[in-house]
Amino acid sequence: MGYYDEHVSNRNEKQKGARRGIGISAFIGAILGALLALFSVPALSGLGWLPYEIDSGAPTEETGQLTEAPNDIETVNYAVNSDVSQAVEKVSDAVVGIVSMTNGSMFSSSEEEEGTGSGVIYKKEGDRAFIVTNEHVISGANQVEVVLTDGSRLPAEVLGSDVFTDLAVLEIDGSDVETVAEFGNSDLLSPGEPAIAIGNPLGLRFSSSVTLGIISATERSIPIDLTGNGQIDWQAEVLQTDAAINPGNSGGALVNIQGQVIGINSMKIAQSAVEGIGFAIPSNLAIPVIEDLEFYGEVQRPQMGVAFRSLSEIPSFHWEETLKLPEDVKGGVVITDVVPMSPAETAGLRQYDVIVELNGEDINDGHELRKFLYTELNIGDEVEVTYYREGKKETTTLTLVEQQSS
Repeated sequence: MGYYDEHVSNRNEKQKGARRGIGISAFIGAILGALLALFSVPALSGLGWLPYEIDSGAPTEETGQLTEAPNDIETVNYAVNSDVSQAVEKVSDAVVGIVSMTNGSMFSSSEEEEGTGSGVIYKKEGDRAFIVTNEHVISGANQVEVVLTDGSRLPAEVLGSDVFTDLAVLEIDGSDVETVAEFGNSDLLSPGEPAIAIGNPLGLRFSSSVTLGIISATERSIPIDLTGNGQIDWQAEVLQTDAAINPGNSGGALVNIQGQVIGINSMKIAQSAVEGIGFAIPSNLAIPVIEDLEFYGEVQRPQMGVAFRSLSEIPSFHWEETLKLPEDVKGGVVITDVVPMSPAETAGLRQYDVIVELNGEDINDGHELRKFLYTELNIGDEVEVTYYREGKKETTTLTLVEQQSS
């Protein structure tokens, strides 16, 4: 037993000595490695073989500050260029505030008498500048002002607005305007691309706020009630984004990573249970509307010359008693008035006629009639109208004319 203990003790001593040797070697290796790195990094940096530069303690253009360091220690700075920051810098001065007032009282403190939104300077011509914003931002206002990024306020003239696309065009004195936004091609967008929203959420105190997200979807159709009667009057074609869009962002810019405006922010689903769903009018849809509003004060659309209501808005009692429709007719558009000397009057249409088809396409409500007229037909086109009168199905043809200002 004594021989066994002595043998084990000798073996343990040898193992301890080996471990001490390994530890000393590792320590010496670490010291040598650190010294090698310390002296080789500046040399490699000078040859341009490293993706960063050595800071010698001199003021830098990026920071403008002196980096203090002991003479024997060098610090390393990474040069980081942000594509998002560059995109924002390119367009942010073209995103302005819009203040709309419903009366001229300077003593009123009612928030209902002053509203704020956003707008985008898209053009400068001579000493005038042109701005696109949302129709609902300036609707009902008798005075509109534009607030530039430097805080100066300029009176604005409303050149035109369009309730269907929720767009309006303003004109201001452009003497102090230096930045004009560039439009991008919204047809080239794909879900997942970066999207940057710039505007004035919650008012001018948060002006030029930037939120970042992605394009969630490129083709969304959102039902819109334009009259507040609970009936769908239009389907807005919009981009969907998860970039935060809040009240006050309306009319601001949705920008791609190149700093181009790809949409005009418009509406947000304002429900407590919904987050990350915002909408913008695609640039390719907005541009022709903007051009019409700037030059004509309205969007040049074809018209028939009738006022109408969807059949679904009429009490069902009148379907049979007043309109005398067959039982199988469940949809259509009821003519409530015919404009004198209009294409509809020339074609023989009358009050209480129920339009059910245009060029053979079913028309079930007012939205479908507007959509077919505004997207499928042009001014000067002939259109075949199928309608019911006194229970009898009839057809007539009329030539569309330019929509008149209301």
